[in-house]
Amino acid sequence: MRLGSKSTTGWKATVAVAMSNYIEAGSIIAIATSLSAWQERFGVDDFAVGLLAALSANAFGAAVGALIGGPLCDRLGRKFIYTYDLLLYMVGVLLATFAVSYGMLLTAFVLTGIAVGAGVPASWTYIAEEAPAHARARHVGTAQLAWSLGPLVGFALAIAVGPLGLLGNRLVFLHLFVVAAITWYVRQGLHESAIWKEEGSGTAVAGRPRRGFRELLSHPANVKALLLLFGVYTFWNTVAGQAGIFMPRVYEAAGVTSSTEQNLLQVLVWGCTVLATWLGFMRYGDRTSRRALYAVGAAIGIVAWGVLVFAEGTLVDLLAYAVLWGVSAGIGAQAFYSVWTSELFATPYRASAQGVLFFAARCAVGLLSYWFPTLLTQQGVPFVGSIMIGLLLVAFVVGTVWTPKTQGKTLQQIEAERYGRVIDPAPAARS
Repeated sequence: MRLGSKSTTGWKATVAVAMSNYIEAGSIIAIATSLSAWQERFGVDDFAVGLLAALSANAFGAAVGALIGGPLCDRLGRKFIYTYDLLLYMVGVLLATFAVSYGMLLTAFVLTGIAVGAGVPASWTYIAEEAPAHARARHVGTAQLAWSLGPLVGFALAIAVGPLGLLGNRLVFLHLFVVAAITWYVRQGLHESAIWKEEGSGTAVAGRPRRGFRELLSHPANVKALLLLFGVYTFWNTVAGQAGIFMPRVYEAAGVTSSTEQNLLQVLVWGCTVLATWLGFMRYGDRTSRRALYAVGAAIGIVAWGVLVFAEGTLVDLLAYAVLWGVSAGIGAQAFYSVWTSELFATPYRASAQGVLFFAARCAVGLLSYWFPTLLTQQGVPFVGSIMIGLLLVAFVVGTVWTPKTQGKTLQQIEAERYGRVIDPAPAARS
């Protein structure tokens, strides 16, 4: 039975939209757990492996998708993205499943990345616009929860299919195709974002003003928000991006050579992230000091990498890192970014702003991904870990000092406070 518009509302709609994050994170983990196998199968060097990571859903592929998808989401509607992005995604993961050459695999990763980049900013926008003001962090936290479940399931699957070698890696990509197909079907029953329809006079294409990047960057309130969120998310995500896709190699450099043991450590990381998201951010993000909660999460992340860099690298040290980094990710920068990035921009360019920020964050990940495998091989864990700590310190300071006061307010209230009014759908200048 096909789901109608009345079937996919409330929490069911939130979960359906949040699955963009499961698919994104699942893609990154499918890549992370298969890179060594692909490298051996196609006989490529570390730089070619870095290129696969850099052009994937973890970096440049997602960056390009966000820069395209964000403006389209504001121009044509949130539901427009959900009609098409997963179709492209399914093509990408099928190509990865049946890849027989390095070029085919690279194409698969690029297509998958573009689809992910288009879908994730739209998901945070839609969930925030549909959520009640008193429970916005709880609803948006569902996307963070899905993002955490993606790696948890991905690494668990990698352990289960490990004995099958590369065939097992292909099956992990195939499971993402199945999840994407089910999610796409459920999303066909979504209604359009009410705020987007109201501020666009109820039109989806005709009459929708073209909000360009020039207008987005011309308003002081937008520039301040972009700088804040760049400082919070881009610096943190550069670390998380390397950890997400290269962490098995970091464990190997630290002395854990068994792929099963590496994946078990990652299951522990993401299990802690799921618990911290559910019991921490979703429970307290709407009713306690966001500045304090953010500072705690950011500080724990710094301690986690400090353990990895400065401790002796024993199993106890690695377990401590896994628990600390997992908890930090659950109540840290990405959870707050996903709320703040929807609160701090007016409706006509809310998704476009997210596209710009996601583009910048994934470009930063991509640039470092080019060289991370080589740096890890040549310089070791202490060198790359020290870089990670420096990036996390920047995110800690920016997010703690300039935490916005938006808690419990409607998006329209926040918009009126920041812009002096609710932005009229007719743009001041077309671009």
